[in-house]
Amino acid sequence: MRDGAGGEGGGGGGGDGGDTICNVKSEKDQSWIPKIIKKRVCTTFVEDSFSNGALCQCGGARDTHASVALGDYFSTAIVNHWDSAQHSSEYPTDAFGELQFPGASKRHSYFLRLSWDTPPSMVYTLMTAHWGLPAPNLVVSVVGGEGRTKLKTWVREVLRQGLVKASQSTGAWILTAGLCEGVGRCVGEAVRDHATAASSVSLNKVVALGIAPWGLVHNREQLVNPQGSFPAKYYVQNMSRDSCCLDKNYQAFLLVDDGSVGRRGGETGFRAKLEDYISHQRTGIWGSGSIDIPVLCMLVSGEASMLERVDLSLKNSMPWLVLAGSGGLADFLSDILENLSSSPTVQSSSEADAEAGPSVDLKDRVAERVKKHFPFEAESDKLVERALSIYQNRDFITIYHGEQEGPNDFDTVLLKALVGASKQRASVDASPYNEELKLAVTWNRVDIAKSELFNGDIHWRYEDMEDSMTDALINDKPQFVRLFTENGLNILDYLTYGRLESLYRSVPDGTVLYQLLQRRLVERLGTAAPTPSNVSDKVAAEKIQSGPGTEITLFEVAGVLELLMGDVCQPFYYDALGLDKISSKRRALRRASKLLRGDCLYREMRCLFPWASLFIWAVLQNRSEMATFFWEMAAESVLSALSGCKILRELSKYEGETETKLTMKELAQSFENLAHDVFSSCYRSNESRSFTLLIRKSPVWGGTTCLQMGMGADARLFFSHDGVQSLLSQIWWGDMKRSTEVWKLLLTFFCPPLCYTNLISFREQEELHQEEGKPNEDGLGRDSDSLYGTTIFSFSDIKHIENDSQEPTTPRTATIKGISHSHRPPKRPFIVSRWRQFWFAPVTSFLGNVLMYFLFLLLFAYVLLVDFKPPPPSGPAITEYVLYFWVFTIVCEEIRETFFLGTMTWRQRIRVYIQDVWNKCDLIAIVLFIIGLICR
Repeated sequence: MRDGAGGEGGGGGGGDGGDTICNVKSEKDQSWIPKIIKKRVCTTFVEDSFSNGALCQCGGARDTHASVALGDYFSTAIVNHWDSAQHSSEYPTDAFGELQFPGASKRHSYFLRLSWDTPPSMVYTLMTAHWGLPAPNLVVSVVGGEGRTKLKTWVREVLRQGLVKASQSTGAWILTAGLCEGVGRCVGEAVRDHATAASSVSLNKVVALGIAPWGLVHNREQLVNPQGSFPAKYYVQNMSRDSCCLDKNYQAFLLVDDGSVGRRGGETGFRAKLEDYISHQRTGIWGSGSIDIPVLCMLVSGEASMLERVDLSLKNSMPWLVLAGSGGLADFLSDILENLSSSPTVQSSSEADAEAGPSVDLKDRVAERVKKHFPFEAESDKLVERALSIYQNRDFITIYHGEQEGPNDFDTVLLKALVGASKQRASVDASPYNEELKLAVTWNRVDIAKSELFNGDIHWRYEDMEDSMTDALINDKPQFVRLFTENGLNILDYLTYGRLESLYRSVPDGTVLYQLLQRRLVERLGTAAPTPSNVSDKVAAEKIQSGPGTEITLFEVAGVLELLMGDVCQPFYYDALGLDKISSKRRALRRASKLLRGDCLYREMRCLFPWASLFIWAVLQNRSEMATFFWEMAAESVLSALSGCKILRELSKYEGETETKLTMKELAQSFENLAHDVFSSCYRSNESRSFTLLIRKSPVWGGTTCLQMGMGADARLFFSHDGVQSLLSQIWWGDMKRSTEVWKLLLTFFCPPLCYTNLISFREQEELHQEEGKPNEDGLGRDSDSLYGTTIFSFSDIKHIENDSQEPTTPRTATIKGISHSHRPPKRPFIVSRWRQFWFAPVTSFLGNVLMYFLFLLLFAYVLLVDFKPPPPSGPAITEYVLYFWVFTIVCEEIRETFFLGTMTWRQRIRVYIQDVWNKCDLIAIVLFIIGLICR
């Protein structure tokens, strides 16, 4: 707890334990602010002639100034005008943290007192990175309408129904003074009303940001706390009339300090710099968007002194939206731009030579309108010069007649205003609709894109949609991805391996995918990699992020997929990296490190399976709608759904957040449901082809089958399908008929020559030859039972296919229409083939394992109870040696299962082996037997 300062400004709080922990964390996170952010204090007393020496021109009283400033009589004698830069000094800020309005809202706002010359980059980083404000897709800076200005009814409706509603749909920041007066109060009430009516998802999209002069804020003493306030309790009097109190409906306040007290305009310079800085930042996650953040200044009423602000921002190509009819400066500008634009002008002879010189007639007309709108302004000549300068940049100004047009479709008005300004800055070669498309993507307004841009009137080129497609992918806007795909974007041209790598590099660093990729990157660069949740993993990754080959590549992606998929399929992207011929993991790692340090020519190549690659990318980021769309576009619908289920269930084991883990499991279940439903349709349509679908090896998914992927994904719902069960039953019985009785199996097992008799019925080779003579395309007119049994689905055929699949499978050699004729096993003698048909069937192997296990138990019990002899030289007995040899074979089998199956590393194999409960039982039994043997 803080002492002293804790009582001032409400630094302490009466919340519960959870709030206290959060407050302590916030205090630690923002303890650096006073070291960097400064405030302004007037240090030179410049007498205000209208106050008889009682006040300084900064607005402060004489007794509030330090003794040093009061004693500087020489400087006060020669200074006639107070200037913040010369007559004030900077000190560490003493007002920052969180702000609570007691009795008004549970949500805390953020506030900061800062000097007018604070770098805007520092403030923007503070707001987005530390305060957690979402990066804007649009910034609307409402200028004017401050003080005692009475807003017209239609202006209020435009702000309520137009501006705030448009900001919700676009994800915008609204900048005002943030005070309980004029436009600031109206915007605050509109944000409150929309937040009440909208869902919690859209609530975070609108950020109302107040930028006000520190010296103008009422009760600002409640905010002062040198250690920061978490939160500061800001008491506001319950007044219905306007005041300079902070509005409770704003998310953040920037209180700009120029050392003055009670004066307006001290924040104007900083606000203009902040707007300009934001306009040069990129939209999207971590600045991954295709355009800079659009910033629009909206003029409501306004005084003549704001003319300079408008002029300076127009020279920086800042677009303006002027509400004509709102009064003051807005009416003056709309009058000039609309009435003088079409009027003929006559240049004087002296000014005809000058390129930029305005005509005499135009200057006279502007002067007349200055006198009309601002009759009491003394410096009218300066206003005329400013107005003429604004007139020359009129292309950046949009006039909006809100009283006539109404607040509906105000977001379209904002879009057209920004597009009109961007066309003035765009190059000649750029499409005139390109900026409008990028804005629509940035705001996620697919309805505007469909009605205005993709209505059939515009011919879109691939180059025009390329950047917007990347923006839509990275920032999770699947509706735009679908729209671009439907309107001519060729995914084969778009998705190269280099672009796929850039998509993986855009993964947010708070996700489990980012941690796994960084871990693989650290391993490739030779650094010991801790667990993904370890803090030192991120530190190690940051140390190596320099030099060639230190970015995320397809090799890291392949490593993550291998971790998640196991040995279900062959490694992904090894063919693109040239590693498909290398079986050793260490050699592959060395080869990849050498390749990625040089010229990576593979990055210019097209991705072989673009939709499947994008599907994997979306699934790894747990993006439900995006992954579902890519699943619809990708081939191998059943296998792709099972693969997504497998990836998500494995990825959820590494996820630490409970809510995210739950969404991953729900999405995995939805993909399993999709696989079940699609296979049901296939099974009802064509039973034999649906069986082919289950065992066909897919080149898209590394040569795996639906059965293998479903087993790896633990897809129990999928395996419960009648079609899958029917195929599994056939595989279980092998080439024997499924109607074979168990006693016949047992009898043939103990008397093997019986397999050459007619005791057990086998499928005859003649059936196979008859099927070969028939067409093999549509399967019409043939016996589905014989096809099901002999041509494709015999167990020996499947075993033969699995042996062939150990060779590298390329997309060119892969078969698309099921199993080809060359996959059938070669013809063997009857004695050999019948022997294999019986003993290679899974049911026979299972029966043999069960019988041998019972024989082992009988032998074990016989040795212990009957034939257990003393140690050498009297014993052990021959039966005991047989028992030792038998256990040795069991140990060899366990070693084979662990180290000689699959393509995983030995660590991964051990981990997978240990996860099985039965393997744990086997290990315990073997260890106990070895302990008994040692004691023996």
